[in-house]
Amino acid sequence: MVDVNEIMLVSGRANLSFSEKVAKRLNINLGKVEVTNFSDGEIFAKYDENVRGKDLYIVQPTIPPADNLMELLILIDAAKRSSAYRITAVIPYFGYARQDRKDQPRVPITAKLAANLLTTAGVDRILTMDLHSSQIQGFFDIPMDHLYSSAVLTDYWRSTLKPDSVIVSPDMGGVKLARAYAKRLDADFAIIDKRRPKANDVEIMNIIGDVDGRDVLMIDDMIDTAGTLTQAAAALKAQGAREIYAACTHPILSGTAIQKIMASPIKKIVATDTLPMRNPCEKIEVVSVAHIFAEAIARIHKAESISVLFN
Repeated sequence: MVDVNEIMLVSGRANLSFSEKVAKRLNINLGKVEVTNFSDGEIFAKYDENVRGKDLYIVQPTIPPADNLMELLILIDAAKRSSAYRITAVIPYFGYARQDRKDQPRVPITAKLAANLLTTAGVDRILTMDLHSSQIQGFFDIPMDHLYSSAVLTDYWRSTLKPDSVIVSPDMGGVKLARAYAKRLDADFAIIDKRRPKANDVEIMNIIGDVDGRDVLMIDDMIDTAGTLTQAAAALKAQGAREIYAACTHPILSGTAIQKIMASPIKKIVATDTLPMRNPCEKIEVVSVAHIFAEAIARIHKAESISVLFN
């Protein structure tokens, strides 16, 4: 007999170690799934155990390359065609989220495209963390649960930062996030006003707030090329900041990001494990948010509220 609605957790290949941590927290084993590539690179997926009637959770961050998103779509399609009761895509990092509006002519809205692809593939629910833009939740016509890493990161920094420290947003887009951290940590708040002539090219302009002689913690949802972060750190140092720290949820760290960080005045960066650390760096410390995802999955499975996790 099939145990209808039994919970089942499977993982794509993008961050297997994270999936294993979530499974361990749930006190279950990862479901058996075979994901391979044909000679030409095309992705093949097959569930090696029954998923009929299961409450299925597929863990896969959609970090580039696009193969990771495609792999998730294929796993969803295979589960749908195998009569899974409910399919939840657990996406610790939601890729293609930075293009969330038309801010210039003849450009796509890839966040909406990704949402359409996932919905069309047959997913019933999305579980993710720290979207680049909260408005992306509105791109889905299915339930979407949006988790936050702030509880874990503020706990870390509450015992580390000095009382006169300043929380800094490295750009205007991160003001709301940084202000929330400042409130949680009972710290002062500052903003860096920047100009971006083109993508991945940043020019620092003005610092709004007092950082002279004080420790600084910069807050961002992701670190990609680290251009924004390292130029902001240099500007803060020039304004008399004492020790400079940073925190982020998603450590993408593409291109020469590690070299920039090592050459910068940043003393330490604390990031979560939503993405695998492909290039370890002595300045970067990783803290886990697997327990938050595990608790959210358990509560979704039992039809309980997850709003307690936002605190």
